[in-house]
Amino acid sequence: MENVRPLILVSNDDGVISKGISELVKCLRPLGDVVVMAPDRMRSGCASALTVNEPIHYQLLRQEPGLAVYKCSGTPTDCVKLAFHTVLSRKPDLVVAGINHGDNSSVNVHYSGTMGVVIEGCLKGIPSIGFSLCDHSPNADFSHALAYIRSMARQVLQHGLPPLVCLNVNFPVGPLQGVRICSQTRGDWTNEWENFAHRGDAHYYWLTGEYINRESENELSDHWALDHGYAAVTPVTVDVTAYEMMNRLDFLLTPETEEE
Repeated sequence: MENVRPLILVSNDDGVISKGISELVKCLRPLGDVVVMAPDRMRSGCASALTVNEPIHYQLLRQEPGLAVYKCSGTPTDCVKLAFHTVLSRKPDLVVAGINHGDNSSVNVHYSGTMGVVIEGCLKGIPSIGFSLCDHSPNADFSHALAYIRSMARQVLQHGLPPLVCLNVNFPVGPLQGVRICSQTRGDWTNEWENFAHRGDAHYYWLTGEYINRESENELSDHWALDHGYAAVTPVTVDVTAYEMMNRLDFLLTPETEEE
């Protein structure tokens, strides 16, 4: 029987021409056949958003043995859904997002279009990983992360992941001290808007913000790992049920009676 190479679907939120996705594709090609369906422009901060009020389209940019690259006018999640519906010849063995220019640690996982790709792949029952680097530069140096990325992808292809669990992997800049399995850091954003213009009755704001780490000494957290030169691997579940609360909400089952 002919040996079939693994099929890997790749997307991102920085756009199909970003350096990060190019480096990721080169890194993954030895592991299997790669299909890229990525946004035609920057779509950062889209999370799992879908395009519902207008049609989207895609276009083949490059094709050669073992690789096909498509650009799509939709969001990162649109890209995954459309790839499954149109260009994939079979169910992929792995969905990979990135390499993102900028980290997706802590609460950023909720806003990240990179993780939108990963969550969609996970919801479709495919082992899925998101890779990000703590460097927003368009010409960021990904070289220190590539061997780790290939190794992690190879191992997930071999061992799989539990249902409804995906991986959020973040790399610091420069050489690594190693890899740590981490929790999501508890933190939040403050001073999120900057007023940069006022014309008549219209006020214009730019989203900025300062990140506040609420557990800087927690050595199990992803921010601690990144701050100390480690890659942070955080398992993420897409089942958002707070199971520990299910037996504590019985008071909601009995309606109150109004006293006359």
